[in-house]
Amino acid sequence: MLSSRWRHGARWLIGVGLVWALLAGCATLDERQREWIFQPSDRTWWGGLAAAEGMQDMWIDFRSQQTGEDVRLHGLWAPQARAGAPVLLYLHGARFDVRGSAHRMRRLQELGFSVLGVDYRGFGQSSKGLPSETLAYEDAQAAWDWLGRQYPGAPRYVFGHSLGGAIAVHLASTRSDLRGLIVEGSFTSIPELVKSFKWGWLPVGPLITQRFEAAEHMRRVRAPVLVVHGSADSLIPPLLGRALFDAAPGPKRFVLVDGGTHHNTNAVGQPQYRQALAELFGLGQAE
Repeated sequence: MLSSRWRHGARWLIGVGLVWALLAGCATLDERQREWIFQPSDRTWWGGLAAAEGMQDMWIDFRSQQTGEDVRLHGLWAPQARAGAPVLLYLHGARFDVRGSAHRMRRLQELGFSVLGVDYRGFGQSSKGLPSETLAYEDAQAAWDWLGRQYPGAPRYVFGHSLGGAIAVHLASTRSDLRGLIVEGSFTSIPELVKSFKWGWLPVGPLITQRFEAAEHMRRVRAPVLVVHGSADSLIPPLLGRALFDAAPGPKRFVLVDGGTHHNTNAVGQPQYRQALAELFGLGQAE
Protein backbone atom coordinates (compact mmCIF):
# COMPACT_ATOMS: atom_id res chain seq x y z
CA MET A 1 0.00 0.00 0.00
CA LEU A 2 1.36 3.40 -0.91
CA SER A 3 1.78 5.83 1.95
CA SER A 4 -0.56 8.77 2.48
CA ARG A 5 2.45 11.05 2.11
CA TRP A 6 3.08 9.65 -1.40
CA ARG A 7 -0.59 10.05 -2.35
CA HIS A 8 -0.75 13.67 -1.21
CA GLY A 9 2.62 14.32 -2.85
CA ALA A 10 1.43 12.86 -6.14
CA ARG A 11 -1.70 15.00 -6.06
CA TRP A 12 0.34 18.12 -5.32
CA LEU A 13 2.80 17.27 -8.10
CA ILE A 14 0.02 16.78 -10.65
CA GLY A 15 -1.61 20.02 -9.55
CA VAL A 16 1.54 22.11 -9.69
CA GLY A 17 2.45 20.56 -13.02
CA LEU A 18 -0.93 21.36 -14.54
CA VAL A 19 -0.79 24.97 -13.36
CA TRP A 20 2.68 25.34 -14.79
CA ALA A 21 1.59 23.70 -18.01
CA LEU A 22 -1.45 25.92 -18.37
CA LEU A 23 0.68 29.03 -17.93
CA ALA A 24 3.57 27.87 -20.10
CA GLY A 25 2.35 29.44 -23.34
CA CYS A 26 0.15 28.38 -26.21
CA ALA A 27 2.95 26.74 -28.20
CA THR A 28 3.49 24.05 -25.56
CA LEU A 29 0.11 24.12 -23.80
CA ASP A 30 -1.29 20.87 -25.16
CA GLU A 31 2.01 18.98 -24.98
CA ARG A 32 2.65 19.94 -21.36
CA GLN A 33 -0.84 18.92 -20.32
CA ARG A 34 -0.42 15.54 -22.00
CA GLU A 35 2.86 15.00 -20.16
CA TRP A 36 1.44 15.88 -16.75
CA ILE A 37 -1.89 14.10 -17.10
CA PHE A 38 -0.51 10.81 -18.45
CA GLN A 39 3.05 10.86 -16.97
CA PRO A 40 3.93 8.07 -19.45
CA SER A 41 6.76 5.69 -18.65
CA ASP A 42 7.92 2.10 -18.78
CA ARG A 43 8.12 2.01 -14.98
CA THR A 44 5.84 0.01 -12.77
CA TRP A 45 4.87 -0.21 -9.12
CA TRP A 46 7.19 -2.77 -7.54
CA GLY A 47 4.32 -5.00 -6.42
CA GLY A 48 3.07 -5.25 -9.98
CA LEU A 49 6.05 -7.31 -11.07
CA ALA A 50 5.06 -10.25 -8.88
CA ALA A 51 1.39 -10.01 -9.83
CA ALA A 52 2.24 -9.95 -13.53
CA GLU A 53 4.35 -13.10 -13.33
CA GLY A 54 2.78 -15.85 -15.41
CA MET A 55 0.59 -13.52 -17.48
CA GLN A 56 0.91 -13.89 -21.24
CA ASP A 57 2.32 -11.13 -23.44
CA MET A 58 -0.05 -10.02 -26.19
CA TRP A 59 0.61 -7.69 -29.13
CA ILE A 60 -1.98 -5.62 -30.97
CA ASP A 61 -0.97 -4.07 -34.30
CA PHE A 62 -3.02 -1.48 -36.18
CA ARG A 63 -2.76 1.61 -38.38
CA SER A 64 -3.62 4.80 -36.51
CA GLN A 65 -6.25 6.92 -38.19
CA GLN A 66 -5.13 9.81 -36.01
CA THR A 67 -1.46 9.83 -37.04
CA GLY A 68 -1.31 7.54 -40.09
CA GLU A 69 1.42 5.51 -38.38
CA ASP A 70 1.66 1.80 -37.61
CA VAL A 71 1.08 1.21 -33.90
CA ARG A 72 1.92 -1.75 -31.70
CA LEU A 73 0.32 -2.08 -28.28
CA HIS A 74 1.63 -4.43 -25.62
CA GLY A 75 -0.81 -6.20 -23.34
CA LEU A 76 -0.92 -8.74 -20.53
CA TRP A 77 -3.44 -11.58 -20.72
CA ALA A 78 -4.81 -13.41 -17.67
CA PRO A 79 -7.22 -16.07 -18.99
CA GLN A 80 -9.84 -18.28 -17.38
CA ALA A 81 -9.59 -22.04 -17.69
CA ARG A 82 -13.26 -22.55 -18.53
CA ALA A 83 -14.50 -21.98 -22.04
CA GLY A 84 -17.00 -19.21 -22.57
CA ALA A 85 -15.82 -17.08 -19.66
CA PRO A 86 -16.53 -13.36 -20.01
CA VAL A 87 -13.59 -11.29 -21.27
CA LEU A 88 -12.68 -7.91 -19.84
CA LEU A 89 -10.55 -5.10 -21.24
CA TYR A 90 -8.60 -3.41 -18.42
CA LEU A 91 -7.60 0.24 -18.97
CA HIS A 92 -5.08 1.60 -16.48
CA GLY A 93 -4.46 5.09 -15.18
CA ALA A 94 -1.48 7.44 -15.28
CA ARG A 95 2.19 7.04 -14.47
CA PHE A 96 2.81 3.27 -14.34
CA ASP A 97 2.70 0.75 -17.18
CA VAL A 98 0.25 -2.14 -17.30
CA ARG A 99 2.29 -4.25 -14.88
CA GLY A 100 1.44 -1.73 -12.19
CA SER A 101 -2.19 -2.81 -12.53
CA ALA A 102 -1.51 -6.55 -12.58
CA HIS A 103 -2.75 -6.91 -8.98
CA ARG A 104 -6.14 -5.47 -9.95
CA MET A 105 -6.19 -7.64 -13.05
CA ARG A 106 -5.61 -10.72 -10.87
CA ARG A 107 -8.53 -9.80 -8.61
CA LEU A 108 -10.81 -9.34 -11.61
CA GLN A 109 -9.61 -12.71 -12.88
CA GLU A 110 -10.59 -14.18 -9.50
CA LEU A 111 -14.06 -12.74 -10.05
CA GLY A 112 -14.44 -14.84 -13.20
CA PHE A 113 -13.11 -12.70 -16.05
CA SER A 114 -10.44 -13.44 -18.62
CA VAL A 115 -8.57 -10.12 -18.46
CA LEU A 116 -6.58 -8.22 -21.08
CA GLY A 117 -4.70 -5.18 -19.81
CA VAL A 118 -3.04 -2.92 -22.38
CA ASP A 119 -0.52 -0.11 -22.40
CA TYR A 120 -1.35 3.01 -24.38
CA ARG A 121 1.23 4.47 -26.71
CA GLY A 122 4.08 5.91 -24.66
CA PHE A 123 3.76 3.33 -21.87
CA GLY A 124 5.73 0.14 -21.30
CA GLN A 125 6.56 -1.79 -24.45
CA SER A 126 3.90 -0.17 -26.61
CA SER A 127 4.85 2.18 -29.46
CA LYS A 128 6.75 5.25 -28.32
CA GLY A 129 5.29 8.71 -28.32
CA LEU A 130 3.43 11.15 -26.13
CA PRO A 131 -0.10 9.94 -25.29
CA SER A 132 -3.12 12.16 -25.73
CA GLU A 133 -6.82 11.89 -25.03
CA THR A 134 -7.67 11.07 -28.65
CA LEU A 135 -4.79 8.61 -29.04
CA ALA A 136 -5.71 6.78 -25.82
CA TYR A 137 -9.31 6.50 -27.06
CA GLU A 138 -8.00 5.02 -30.30
CA ASP A 139 -5.74 2.56 -28.46
CA ALA A 140 -8.63 1.38 -26.30
CA GLN A 141 -10.78 0.90 -29.40
CA ALA A 142 -8.03 -1.16 -31.07
CA ALA A 143 -7.73 -3.41 -28.01
CA TRP A 144 -11.52 -3.82 -27.87
CA ASP A 145 -11.65 -4.81 -31.53
CA TRP A 146 -8.78 -7.28 -30.99
CA LEU A 147 -10.71 -8.97 -28.19
CA GLY A 148 -13.76 -9.22 -30.44
CA ARG A 149 -11.74 -10.93 -33.16
CA GLN A 150 -10.01 -13.32 -30.78
CA TYR A 151 -13.09 -14.21 -28.69
CA PRO A 152 -16.11 -13.54 -30.95
CA GLY A 153 -18.55 -15.57 -28.87
CA ALA A 154 -17.58 -14.32 -25.42
CA PRO A 155 -19.43 -11.55 -23.57
CA ARG A 156 -17.14 -8.52 -23.33
CA TYR A 157 -16.80 -5.96 -20.55
CA VAL A 158 -14.55 -2.92 -20.08
CA PHE A 159 -12.96 -1.78 -16.80
CA GLY A 160 -11.15 1.50 -16.18
CA HIS A 161 -9.26 2.72 -13.13
CA SER A 162 -8.67 6.43 -12.48
CA LEU A 163 -7.74 8.09 -15.81
CA GLY A 164 -8.46 4.74 -17.43
CA GLY A 165 -12.03 5.10 -16.18
CA ALA A 166 -12.58 8.14 -18.39
CA ILE A 167 -11.11 6.22 -21.34
CA ALA A 168 -13.36 3.24 -20.59
CA VAL A 169 -16.46 5.46 -20.41
CA HIS A 170 -15.65 6.95 -23.81
CA LEU A 171 -15.19 3.49 -25.32
CA ALA A 172 -18.47 2.28 -23.82
CA SER A 173 -20.29 5.35 -25.16
CA THR A 174 -19.38 4.41 -28.72
CA ARG A 175 -20.14 0.67 -28.58
CA SER A 176 -23.26 -1.45 -28.66
CA ASP A 177 -21.38 -4.76 -28.35
CA LEU A 178 -20.45 -4.67 -24.66
CA ARG A 179 -22.21 -6.33 -21.75
CA GLY A 180 -21.11 -3.88 -19.10
CA LEU A 181 -18.89 -1.02 -17.97
CA ILE A 182 -16.98 -0.99 -14.66
CA VAL A 183 -15.28 2.19 -13.44
CA GLU A 184 -13.20 2.56 -10.29
CA GLY A 185 -11.79 5.71 -8.70
CA SER A 186 -12.55 7.95 -11.66
CA PHE A 187 -13.97 11.43 -12.31
CA THR A 188 -16.43 13.46 -14.35
CA SER A 189 -13.87 15.52 -16.30
CA ILE A 190 -10.38 16.95 -15.94
CA PRO A 191 -11.72 20.51 -15.41
CA GLU A 192 -13.96 19.26 -12.60
CA LEU A 193 -11.07 17.33 -11.08
CA VAL A 194 -8.89 20.44 -11.20
CA LYS A 195 -11.57 22.34 -9.28
CA SER A 196 -11.21 19.85 -6.42
CA PHE A 197 -7.56 20.83 -5.86
CA LYS A 198 -6.59 23.51 -3.32
CA TRP A 199 -5.77 25.90 -6.15
CA GLY A 200 -8.91 24.94 -8.05
CA TRP A 201 -10.29 28.46 -7.76
CA LEU A 202 -7.87 29.57 -10.48
CA PRO A 203 -9.73 30.17 -13.79
CA VAL A 204 -7.77 27.61 -15.80
CA GLY A 205 -10.69 25.50 -17.05
CA PRO A 206 -10.95 27.11 -20.51
CA LEU A 207 -7.24 26.47 -21.10
CA ILE A 208 -7.46 22.71 -20.52
CA THR A 209 -7.13 20.86 -23.82
CA GLN A 210 -7.12 17.28 -22.47
CA ARG A 211 -10.59 17.42 -20.99
CA PHE A 212 -11.76 13.79 -20.70
CA GLU A 213 -15.44 14.76 -20.40
CA ALA A 214 -16.43 11.40 -18.89
CA ALA A 215 -19.80 12.52 -17.49
CA GLU A 216 -20.86 13.80 -20.90
CA HIS A 217 -19.83 10.51 -22.51
CA MET A 218 -21.48 8.48 -19.74
CA ARG A 219 -24.89 9.83 -20.77
CA ARG A 220 -24.53 7.91 -24.06
CA VAL A 221 -23.66 4.54 -22.49
CA ARG A 222 -26.40 1.98 -23.08
CA ALA A 223 -24.89 -0.94 -21.18
CA PRO A 224 -25.23 -1.59 -17.41
CA VAL A 225 -22.73 0.49 -15.42
CA LEU A 226 -20.96 -0.26 -12.13
CA VAL A 227 -19.14 2.70 -10.54
CA VAL A 228 -16.90 1.93 -7.54
CA HIS A 229 -15.11 4.49 -5.38
CA GLY A 230 -13.17 4.41 -2.13
CA SER A 231 -14.47 6.56 0.72
CA ALA A 232 -10.88 7.50 1.63
CA ASP A 233 -9.73 8.35 -1.91
CA SER A 234 -7.58 11.46 -1.39
CA LEU A 235 -6.63 11.85 -5.06
CA ILE A 236 -10.09 11.81 -6.70
CA PRO A 237 -12.93 12.81 -4.35
CA PRO A 238 -15.78 10.27 -4.02
CA LEU A 239 -18.22 13.04 -4.94
CA LEU A 240 -16.80 13.01 -8.47
CA GLY A 241 -17.30 9.26 -8.70
CA ARG A 242 -20.88 9.70 -7.53
CA ALA A 243 -21.49 12.46 -10.08
CA LEU A 244 -20.14 10.21 -12.83
CA PHE A 245 -22.55 7.51 -11.70
CA ASP A 246 -25.45 9.99 -11.69
CA ALA A 247 -24.79 10.72 -15.38
CA ALA A 248 -25.31 7.06 -16.38
CA PRO A 249 -28.78 6.31 -17.81
CA GLY A 250 -29.00 2.87 -16.15
CA PRO A 251 -29.25 0.11 -15.23
CA LYS A 252 -26.48 1.04 -12.87
CA ARG A 253 -25.05 0.62 -9.39
CA PHE A 254 -22.78 2.76 -7.20
CA VAL A 255 -20.54 1.06 -4.64
CA LEU A 256 -18.75 3.17 -2.02
CA VAL A 257 -16.03 1.06 -0.39
CA ASP A 258 -15.57 2.10 3.23
CA GLY A 259 -11.92 2.91 3.89
CA GLY A 260 -10.90 2.34 0.28
CA THR A 261 -8.18 4.62 -1.09
CA HIS A 262 -7.32 5.45 -4.67
CA HIS A 263 -5.00 2.45 -4.73
CA ASN A 264 -6.57 -0.29 -2.59
CA THR A 265 -10.33 -0.02 -3.20
CA ASN A 266 -10.19 -3.01 -5.56
CA ALA A 267 -8.74 -5.17 -2.75
CA VAL A 268 -10.75 -3.82 0.21
CA GLY A 269 -13.98 -3.93 -1.77
CA GLN A 270 -13.64 -7.42 -3.29
CA PRO A 271 -16.76 -8.81 -1.52
CA GLN A 272 -18.78 -5.78 -2.65
CA TYR A 273 -17.49 -6.24 -6.18
CA ARG A 274 -18.59 -9.87 -6.16
CA GLN A 275 -22.09 -8.99 -4.99
CA ALA A 276 -22.50 -6.10 -7.44
CA LEU A 277 -21.29 -8.18 -10.41
CA ALA A 278 -23.85 -10.87 -9.57
CA GLU A 279 -26.75 -8.47 -9.05
CA LEU A 280 -26.07 -6.09 -11.95
CA PHE A 281 -24.52 -8.37 -14.58
CA GLY A 282 -25.58 -11.83 -13.39
CA LEU A 283 -21.93 -12.89 -13.12
CA GLY A 284 -20.67 -15.44 -10.63
CA GLN A 285 -24.05 -17.07 -10.22
CA ALA A 286 -24.38 -20.81 -10.44
CA GLU A 287 -24.73 -21.99 -14.02
